[in-house]
Amino acid sequence: MDEITWGDFSKIDMRIGTIISAEVFKEARNPAYKLIVDFGVLGHRKTSAQITELYKAEELIGKQVVAVVNFPPKQIANIMSECLILGGIENPGEVVLLQPERAMENGTKIA
Repeated sequence: MDEITWGDFSKIDMRIGTIISAEVFKEARNPAYKLIVDFGVLGHRKTSAQITELYKAEELIGKQVVAVVNFPPKQIANIMSECLILGGIENPGEVVLLQPERAMENGTKIA
């Protein structure tokens, strides 16, 4: 794996957000959900997440997550993804969401 510098890492803007909408993403090639995440002062961002193996859409509402918010928008099927929710991959297709251990203000920067 390539090493990065502190300067490289400091360019990544990771924030806490709360999922406010989750629905099955029927148009996606692989099983996924369409999510809207509230990042406080940064506003609401849309994304797609392939987390259907371990999570039901209705269970995701209100869940806080960690996401990268400064990638350029990316077209995924019929939506523009505006953030990347982070998770750990245990087995192929099994993504465990990264979450703060206690409730935090939406938009809180990860250091």
